[in-house]
Amino acid sequence: METKQTLPEIRKTIVLNAPIEKVWKAVATSEGIAAWWMPNTFEPILGHQFVLHAGPFGDSPCKVTELDPPNRLGFDWGKDWHLTFELKALEDGKTEFTLIHSGWDADKTTEFGQPHTVVRKIMDDGWENIVNQKLPAYLKG
Repeated sequence: METKQTLPEIRKTIVLNAPIEKVWKAVATSEGIAAWWMPNTFEPILGHQFVLHAGPFGDSPCKVTELDPPNRLGFDWGKDWHLTFELKALEDGKTEFTLIHSGWDADKTTEFGQPHTVVRKIMDDGWENIVNQKLPAYLKG
């Protein structure tokens, strides 16, 4: 019997010095996502199919699978991954933002032929920078 080698999801949580409505606008609009992550054709509509323009990696097809403004957005990314953005309003007008990148499988490779095990590490580092540096910098702007 074959055992599926699932790898742990990537989770990044940060407390942002911005109200939940402002954070939602940053993570659930095409302009917002483009400003801190990458250009896209996203629309906040359940079932909407859109594209992430991943530069040298080409275009990734995505599909909105969860939409609960201003608390939760989820979408399928490429053939294996799922991204979830969770927002929670805190006191003092701050917002807790959690990014969850799931769908990792040690037996799979990406569309570009890289093993998930390798890509997960690269993505983990990438998200660290994006969530902790780029998103807060954009919200300050």
